[in-house]
Amino acid sequence: MIRPILKYGDSILLEPARRVDAMTSDIERLIDDMIETMYAAPGVGLAAPQVGVPLRIFVVDLSLGRDPASLIVMVNPEFVSRDGLQLEEEGCLSVPGFNATVARPLQATVKGLDRAGNEQVHEGKELLARAFQHEMDHLDGKLFIDHLRGIKREMIVRRIRKLTRAGKW
Repeated sequence: MIRPILKYGDSILLEPARRVDAMTSDIERLIDDMIETMYAAPGVGLAAPQVGVPLRIFVVDLSLGRDPASLIVMVNPEFVSRDGLQLEEEGCLSVPGFNATVARPLQATVKGLDRAGNEQVHEGKELLARAFQHEMDHLDGKLFIDHLRGIKREMIVRRIRKLTRAGKW
């Protein structure tokens, strides 16, 4: 089932997500829905808080569904390591229509559980490292615009407020 994606301004996006206590049929259904929602958006990643569920789960697939082996499901993820620095433009399904250059690690390794509850470790470089950091930020109650300062952030927030007042957000 495709779920609605929450947008900037929704309080769930601002709160740290809770750990998943047990792999249940509800968690399995949530993961399936997140994958379907991510592909439909389309996006390369989606965190559970973005669909209104404050749990520490994210899905990432840089292939946009073209390569089933590229799908990564992470439950209760944690960083093992982060190295380097990349400055690239990124966007977010919860901030549609806006992009900005954000500093992210060049390499990131995350560990957590797969959808069967087995421990897994994934190392990401470049875009995958960026995606890991972006989704982990969602689990910690942060959006990419929270990393912006000054006029760029102010312009985006001001435009979103204007869209909200006009009923278009």
